[in-house]
Amino acid sequence: MLDRRYEGGTLLTEGELAEAVGVSRTPVREALLKLEVEGLIKLYPKKGALVLAVSAQEIADVVETRLLVEEFAVRKAVPAPARLLERLAELLEEQRRRAGEGDLAAVAVTDRSFHAEIVRNAGNEILSKLYDQLRDRQLRMGVAVMEAHPDRIAKNITEHAELLETIRAGDAEAAASCVRRHVSRVKVLVRGEAGSR
Repeated sequence: MLDRRYEGGTLLTEGELAEAVGVSRTPVREALLKLEVEGLIKLYPKKGALVLAVSAQEIADVVETRLLVEEFAVRKAVPAPARLLERLAELLEEQRRRAGEGDLAAVAVTDRSFHAEIVRNAGNEILSKLYDQLRDRQLRMGVAVMEAHPDRIAKNITEHAELLETIRAGDAEAAASCVRRHVSRVKVLVRGEAGSR
């Protein structure tokens, strides 16, 4: 679902998925129930699971929530401890390496991990758990953006490097502005608009 192997509108059965993944139907059934709760699929008894397309409202909701959480978290990250700066630099390098390999799913995971590391550093467990609930939606949207806009991969890496530099420089407001510009672009790009907000 998250790597967009199954597009919105695809109907899947437990048997097909179990065979594709090489497991029994029980863990597939449990995974499908979880995906339905998260709003990624709709289950139809005796028919299968319908993969739901990303809606404009879902995009808007995710971006709005990310902005609220990430702008707050990045302000709290400044001044940043050395371990956070080291971890962000590692993730940035890993993202560059994965992009060079052309592994979009791995790029999306490292992209999301970069942001999650900043949120975790805020030291608010409730906020971290809220942010973690967005994980699957973020990954699905991230892969969608990269598939539709391959040039965005390099731009994301550049924006992450800029964000890291503002955090390293101890400029909380510049870091929050970087986050706002970077995250807001997702809404425009996932909708397929060519904006430069």
